[in-house]
Amino acid sequence: MIYPPRCMGCGELTEADFGLCGSCWRDTPFIGGVVCESCGVPLLGEADGHRIECDDCMKTPRPWRDGRAALLYEGKARSLVLALKHGDRPELARPAARWMAQAGRDLFRNDILIAPVPLHWSRLLKRRYNQSALLAQHLAREVGLDVCPDLLVRRVRTPVLDGKTASERAETLSDAIAPHPKRMHRLQGRDVLLVDDVMTSGATLAACTRACLAAGANHIFVLVLARVAKDA
Repeated sequence: MIYPPRCMGCGELTEADFGLCGSCWRDTPFIGGVVCESCGVPLLGEADGHRIECDDCMKTPRPWRDGRAALLYEGKARSLVLALKHGDRPELARPAARWMAQAGRDLFRNDILIAPVPLHWSRLLKRRYNQSALLAQHLAREVGLDVCPDLLVRRVRTPVLDGKTASERAETLSDAIAPHPKRMHRLQGRDVLLVDDVMTSGATLAACTRACLAAGANHIFVLVLARVAKDA
């Protein structure tokens, strides 16, 4: 009665905590059906028992094995991601992780290690939390898997990647991400699930993947809250 549950998107009253009202739910583009098995973008057609990939992933193969996304980065989903990332709304990570657990159900394996995309320490001081780490921690609790919040470190404060081409993003991130020196042993021969809030070109996740593989990891999988997709 004192603190009734409210919609995460608009603040209207809802039946349960950490949920969306009917209107916001309709405006939130959840990804379902056939998706690219490498990056999680939705595709037209039906599954035929063979691996399906989008044009971008066939043109430029990903260094990781499989990838999934819960939402398309548009409409209400974009608002929720920005609120989590820049709007001081860390409580959004809990329900978002539930959506990610559903989207990534094909990725989970015994003894897989969940790890977030790292944030440079200077940005962490300014933002006070790493949204990807929050998502990873809630996801680990949701699915009952191990998590290492500081498995990777961002050694260089890279500039904002918005507006850069895929090749410019890759060049900017070259050698910027590495395994934490005290966590190297956790990578040896192990599958790793990388978690991030948004995938655009995939350059950041690719840099994280290469750092894990170079340190002796087995297979790398990626799971993001939202995926930027080209217009149909």
